Amino acid sequence: MIDFITIVEVGPRDGLQNEANTLPATSRIELIDRLANCGVPVIEAGSFVSPGWVPQMDGTGEVLAGINPLPGTRYPVLVPNMKGFELASEAGATEIALFTAASESFSQRNTNCSIAESIARLAPVAEQARAAGMRVRGYVSCVLGCPYEGDIESSDVVSVCEQLASIGCDEISLGDTIGAGTAAEASALVKDVMSVVAADRLAVHFHDTYGQALANILACLDAGIETVDSSVAGLGGCPYAKGASGNVATEDVVYMLRGLGLETGINLHRLAETGDWISKQLRRANNSRAGVALLNKTNQQGVPEDEIE
Repeated sequence: MIDFITIVEVGPRDGLQNEANTLPATSRIELIDRLANCGVPVIEAGSFVSPGWVPQMDGTGEVLAGINPLPGTRYPVLVPNMKGFELASEAGATEIALFTAASESFSQRNTNCSIAESIARLAPVAEQARAAGMRVRGYVSCVLGCPYEGDIESSDVVSVCEQLASIGCDEISLGDTIGAGTAAEASALVKDVMSVVAADRLAVHFHDTYGQALANILACLDAGIETVDSSVAGLGGCPYAKGASGNVATEDVVYMLRGLGLETGINLHRLAETGDWISKQLRRANNSRAGVALLNKTNQQGVPEDEIE
């Protein structure tokens, strides 16, 4: 296991797009700036999808223009196709993310096309992005189960990852969209995927539906994973996976990693405060158990010395 784990904060995109309440661009900008000031190294700032499909992400261009970018912090945006890429480019994006699935049924319901068609649609986008000097990430949904098909064969995930790597994705994030995976399954899967994509080009993206996300992350770290996606306050869910809870909370991940002696560069106390703030903005419960516990402790004892900067 290495000493530093990169956290990719997906709350401002994957989290907010699946929340019932829609935030204005000003609040999304403040969330991103707060996260950056916590020391989060990668913050997914939004997506250039049709507002008709994802109204929560309307105004992502305004968000990119409004944030106060910190040196060394990356602000990728999700794009579904060439039109989305063009909008992202016009808005000044320097890094993009693309998405597909390991399940044919999920791909059809999510993007109205087959996996092969989605890869063919994304290939020219990746080519254009790389030609423009942009970093390209690829998301694969349903790697440990599909709400429509059930279990997904590891070989199907490996095949999709190999295709994403071949079209130029610098990094590939493996998503347990319905949160059904277990530690043994997660470890076995990432090891299979590592046969075609190096560990330092992989990330894991777990939802916590069955309460297994932290265990799954730990198993994947032991297998060699160095990058973890998470969402402040556990924001979000998945509209295509009924009953699926949000992404694993960033505060919980950072707390676990700190206990393992692994660095993230993130100020956990500030992060907990940010999770509390965004939960109040959305008028919903804070789904980070570590965040809530740390704030309760702070209210009783003050800020711990190792969290003062």
